[in-house]
Amino acid sequence: MAEQPWGQPYPVRPQQQSYGQPWQPAHTPQSAMRASHTDRDRTVDVLKAAYAEGRLSREEYGQRFDVAYKAQTYGQLAQLVADLPAGPMVAPFGAAVPVLPPAYGPPVPGPLPMPVPPRPVNGMAITSLALGVLSLPTLGAAGLGAVITGHIAKAQIRARGDEGAGPATIGLVLGWLSLGGWVLLFLLAGFGVLD
Repeated sequence: MAEQPWGQPYPVRPQQQSYGQPWQPAHTPQSAMRASHTDRDRTVDVLKAAYAEGRLSREEYGQRFDVAYKAQTYGQLAQLVADLPAGPMVAPFGAAVPVLPPAYGPPVPGPLPMPVPPRPVNGMAITSLALGVLSLPTLGAAGLGAVITGHIAKAQIRARGDEGAGPATIGLVLGWLSLGGWVLLFLLAGFGVLD
């Protein structure tokens, strides 16, 4: 017997060493540890898998399912899955975790996501941009073409989901500037300012 700091003796138990896994039905310190809701859910997942694989009958599954949600300790959960190929939970804090030999290799990655093909650029948007650029130096009639093709391009982009909203907008702006220049030119000529 050893003494506590305040002088009262208390029994000293020898250290128990655990060689088994926490889900094995051996009487270890981990088997007396209280189970959580997550541990019960993991055990039920093992039972579901065993039932789906045909390892448990419907009656066995039902009985073990009911007992799993009433279990209070790891040991009680371990008894439910001791004859099944998977354990109910990860190792509790402080328990030895088995290390797989290197022959198993690194984990295999899951399937990669499918690449998304790029969306095509709308041809009318490119045409609107080109006509808008051509209409600026000469204030030519290409501005009207830029406005018309720009509006068509915007409608097609909304309907089809194509790329090209930027070029269509630039073509529209340049086309409207060109048309505005023509209107200003006609107004100035009409009032005799250019004479």
